[in-house]
Amino acid sequence: MCNGASEWISSHTIRFHIQRQQSKRCRVRVHRLSRRKRHEENGGKDMELKNLKLYMENISISEENEKLRKKATLLHQENLALMCELQKKFSGFDRLSDTIS
Repeated sequence: MCNGASEWISSHTIRFHIQRQQSKRCRVRVHRLSRRKRHEENGGKDMELKNLKLYMENISISEENEKLRKKATLLHQENLALMCELQKKFSGFDRLSDTIS
């Protein structure tokens, strides 16, 4: 009789122990899934915020680029005008040197 009782207790504790481990696993899985889901949701919001910041930075860089392009065009035109004036002056000196010699 004692043997039967001890077998029942040991088998009962083993089953209880196994069920307890399985229930912990389930809770851990659910916890991990919920944590992962929260992380993904926060990650999505973080990515949207980063995307918005990069978009605004891109617009700012594009505007600055356009300003610099206009400035470069004006400088190029001014350079061409100065080169034209210089050529006129030197062509005048060439005529003078031709008449003197």
